[in-house]
Amino acid sequence: MKVLLPFQAMNQYAEHVPLAYRASACGPVTAASILRYHEGVAPGIGPLYKMLGTTPIGLSAFCLIRRLKKLTGPRYDIKRIRSIEHIKQQLDAGYPLAMKFDRYFSVRWRQKTTFAYHWVPLIGYEETADDLLLFIHDNGQKNRPSKLRAVSLRENQGVLSFIQISPVSKLK
Repeated sequence: MKVLLPFQAMNQYAEHVPLAYRASACGPVTAASILRYHEGVAPGIGPLYKMLGTTPIGLSAFCLIRRLKKLTGPRYDIKRIRSIEHIKQQLDAGYPLAMKFDRYFSVRWRQKTTFAYHWVPLIGYEETADDLLLFIHDNGQKNRPSKLRAVSLRENQGVLSFIQISPVSKLK
């Protein structure tokens, strides 16, 4: 089975992202792109970067959850998800997730992973015979827009965190 949501990506190196924040703006850009998916409009990356408590070394999952809950209030259900079945249910229902690669704080420095430390929108999956492919947007680079990528759950397991950001009114 394959699920791929119609998702418009954002680029953390775009002109509207303050220059000083671009290298570490993947968390706010991921959150903003998911909010835009649900609401049709995204918050400004500069203000969101500050509101979420992002630093030059990145954004923790704890800060993303806690501060995004304060920002969105009761309109959104924002929480960490650990079950692959729950992740697939969210995607099946049409809800993208925030996904973080983190070799450093998961103490897996030498594990070969797609990214060492990076937030991305998770917008789909495909089950294969021996793996689960996760479809993400990579939030771009300095000289190119975000692109859709398929990454292996098996190869990245142990360094991934998944955050649900779902509108409460649509949940059931």
